[in-house]
Amino acid sequence: MLSYVLIMHKPLYRRFEIEIARYVEKRHIVYAYNTQTVEQKDRRSQKMEQKLRDVEVKLMRGLLDLVILQFLRAHPMHGYQIITKIRKNFGVYFGPSTIYPLLNILEEKGFIKSQWDLSNERPRKVYDLTREGEDLLCYTETSLNHICRKLATIGLDKIVINGVLSNSLTTMKTSEKR
Repeated sequence: MLSYVLIMHKPLYRRFEIEIARYVEKRHIVYAYNTQTVEQKDRRSQKMEQKLRDVEVKLMRGLLDLVILQFLRAHPMHGYQIITKIRKNFGVYFGPSTIYPLLNILEEKGFIKSQWDLSNERPRKVYDLTREGEDLLCYTETSLNHICRKLATIGLDKIVINGVLSNSLTTMKTSEKR
């Protein structure tokens, strides 16, 4: 008898299921504070996150040589260590086809030096920072500080980091006056 009731009401259940699907397709779930749907808000935040990620990747590409020099300032490394350290610290993957040619260019310019480490099973080329590389990092740090001070003077002293408003450029400017 129970199965007979389910069979009789199956068309009603199916019609109800179709209505729910249509309702969900129309995306009528509305935020209480505005008229945007949840999915529209999610798409907007995903687009913003993607734009921020694109900016980070562009900055990383532009400053990759300086990032490598900064890592080598801490201690000598081989190429694969540099690749994994960049990925771990910045979440961006630059493969061997990007890193090794850049290491060769930095070596040709005299910013780093390399030597073979034959103490392991597999020989590895270990890179170390030279005095010229150290000077380049100091000059770059000075230049970036100058740019930040200039941005602060034209009113761009507020930076949003992880959704928190920061007056980092203003505090940097006041700490330098002391």
